[in-house]
This record gives sequence, structure tokens and C-alpha cells, in this order.
Amino acid sequence: MTDNTISKLSRRTFVAAAAAAVGSRAFAQTENSTEIESEVSQTIRRNISSFRSLDWQPYFSDLRNGACLVDTQSRALHYWSEDQSIYKLYPTSVPLTEDLTRRGRTEVIRKVVGPEWRPTPSMLERNPEWPSYIGPGPENPLGTHALYLSWQYYRIHGTHDTRKIGRRSSNGCIGLYNEHIAELFSLTKVGTQVLLI
Repeated sequence: MTDNTISKLSRRTFVAAAAAAVGSRAFAQTENSTEIESEVSQTIRRNISSFRSLDWQPYFSDLRNGACLVDTQSRALHYWSEDQSIYKLYPTSVPLTEDLTRRGRTEVIRKVVGPEWRPTPSMLERNPEWPSYIGPGPENPLGTHALYLSWQYYRIHGTHDTRKIGRRSSNGCIGLYNEHIAELFSLTKVGTQVLLI
């Protein structure tokens, strides 16, 4: 074999392997979703959100006060500013189960830096060993910032446990990395529209 033949064979082998990898990843996607459910390895757990950018028009009639779209299937939060100059896309954690998941329209009614945490009555019923209160700090499940929604007990908040992002891991709230919630906190205001789908 000549060096040229070996070079072509190597490129051909590389292209074939790459095509096979891409094809197997696409096959693993959930139908009509950007979420990938199958793990790359049976022994390694990944906490990666797989998502794409979206336009706001199918979800909101306007961008008054800005808008957040939370897609629980792709585990992503989309934010658009009122003047459309800012678009952000963040990976999130989502509720563990369907019965903990709420969907529909709400809005930000309060913003808190260093939130306190109290488990809901249903959380305490499921987990009686949990503390009844945790103040701001590294042990707080709400992370560094929280956006309180008009639905009782529901928040968009940070988390100190970064393993939760990209997974079904919450008791109903939407979790972001602390650096992402800090950025979103600075962009939103009381009255920002929120839609969970």
C-alpha cells in the first residue's frame, strides 16, 4: 500500500466512525424533542441538558416585562427581554415526577437574594426527616437567588448541588446553576411572564 492509500483509508475510517456516532446519538433522542434519554454509557451518568434555541412568538402574545419559557421536556429555560435585545438559554433541573410538575402561565411576584427555605407540607409528609427551615447559605436548596412565582410554593432558583442540573431532580421547582440564576435574576423583574410547558 502507498502512503496515499493509507491516508485515504484513515480518512474514510474516521468519516464512517463519525457518521455512526452521530447516527446513534440522533436515534437516542425522544420523538419530537431535543432531549436525549439514553445514556452514552451504562456505567456513567450524565447530567447534560440537550436543547435548542426557540422563538418567543409561539408561546407569548408580547414580551411585556420580559418572558421566561420553561420547557420541562428538554430541561431548558428560555428568557427574552422586553425589547428583544437579550435572549438567554439555560439548562435546568425539573420536577422528579409528573405529579410534582405544574404547567401553565404564571409570573414573577418576588425576587430574593439569599432565600430562606422551608419544605412544603407535602414535602414533609414524604420526607419527615427533613428540617423545617434552612437559612441562606451553602446548605440551602434554593441556592443564591430565587424568583418566586404566583403559584404557591413554586420557584425558579439556584442550587448548590450542580449534579441536579439537566435532571429530573426537584420537588416541583425549576433549578439553575447559581451563576445562571444570578444572571437571570438581574434580567427579570416583578411581573416577568413565565410559561411552563
